[in-house]
Amino acid sequence: MIVVELESLEVFGRHGLLDEERRDGQTFLYDVRLEVGDGALSDRIEDAVDYRDVADCVREVSDGRQFNLIEALAGAVADELVNRFGVEHVRVRVRKPKPAGVPAAHSAATAERTSASS
Repeated sequence: MIVVELESLEVFGRHGLLDEERRDGQTFLYDVRLEVGDGALSDRIEDAVDYRDVADCVREVSDGRQFNLIEALAGAVADELVNRFGVEHVRVRVRKPKPAGVPAAHSAATAERTSASS
């Protein structure tokens, strides 16, 4: 089993419940973990999940619509990663730095998905 991970992938988005969050936007941090099987053992990028493509997928989902809740955003990203790359399992954690009205460094939500073929 090979695991591909991206930690603290920065993606600007206009997500949140408050009008100013959606208007002004902010950078969200994504931690992505994909169980991809052993294809990459061939040492050929054609047989692997390219983390550049994973990062592009996360950006596309974030740019594609505005989400009120980071829970829904994490779920949408996880769903698209499973659909696009056919991975066995994916875990997506979305962190929102300095959440409005909360004295915390960040808030976070995590979604996990397993492919139907696993």
